[in-house]
Amino acid sequence: MSAPDGVRTFCTRGPLELARALLGCRLVSTLGGVEVSGTIVETEAYGGPEDPASHACTVSGVTDRNRAMFGPAGYAYVYRSYGVHWCLNVVSGPDGVPGAVLLRGIEPVSGIDVMRGRRSGRRPLSAGPGRLCEALGVTGELYGHDLGRPPLRLHPGAPVAAARVGVSGRVGVREAADWPHRLYVRGAVGVSRPDGWDPVAANSKRRTPE
Repeated sequence: MSAPDGVRTFCTRGPLELARALLGCRLVSTLGGVEVSGTIVETEAYGGPEDPASHACTVSGVTDRNRAMFGPAGYAYVYRSYGVHWCLNVVSGPDGVPGAVLLRGIEPVSGIDVMRGRRSGRRPLSAGPGRLCEALGVTGELYGHDLGRPPLRLHPGAPVAAARVGVSGRVGVREAADWPHRLYVRGAVGVSRPDGWDPVAANSKRRTPE
């Protein structure tokens, strides 16, 4: 699926199905002229108007901010959260049906020293959407980017067995926090929340950006 058409075909599915399929896939960034990569180990699915936590659930419908969510699939939807950190999403399909998968965590594979430099040595390195973007060098300039092409590409990876996949509610949202739309690889480096984490209790409190 590394070719652009392959990425689009892979991502032309519902957001929850795509969130599961993305686990184990690899992101390769050549931003800044250096290559870094990581395996996706945590995702979070967001739908359309029926999903109260989604950016597509607005009275205005399509806006300048959420336009990428409406397709085509396999493109990047990047936005700034809390006005502080960038968040990277993979747009799901089919065209015209809004949906995206937030990438919440990667397990670093290559270019780890570069990631550490971008993160100024802070830990964790790439657990949480803001940290992930900082480690990969992702900014709003990649809004609408085709993830089948450099400088940020989505590649297939090793399948993740069902027994290794954890499911929970979503992080950092007040609406539909209990929806089981967060998926993660149990025990993997790069997962932002441990097994047994309670989204309803946690999301009722004021959070600091990741």
